[in-house]
Amino acid sequence: MQFLIIGRDGPDADAPARRLAARPAHIEGLKARRAAGEVIEVGALLDDAGSPIGSAMIGEFPDRAAADAYVAQEPYTTAGVWVTVEVTPLRLLTWE
Repeated sequence: MQFLIIGRDGPDADAPARRLAARPAHIEGLKARRAAGEVIEVGALLDDAGSPIGSAMIGEFPDRAAADAYVAQEPYTTAGVWVTVEVTPLRLLTWE
């Protein structure tokens, strides 16, 4: 089952530093999950000035519980980068 996961960073002044500190673990985790077929697409959400303010991921998980478990262990969650996370079931268009 596919899910759209949107994590929004905290608005505080320390949020960019938390993101930068957690980024290596975040990227390594994404690489491993992409190799396992769980990550379809991923990218940073940006403000109008081009600074990161969150993340978006389309992932493939067996069910909602598995998607929630991913979010719970994600380095941006455990490091306090994301202050809110939305997990929404998604059906991608299959191009013919």
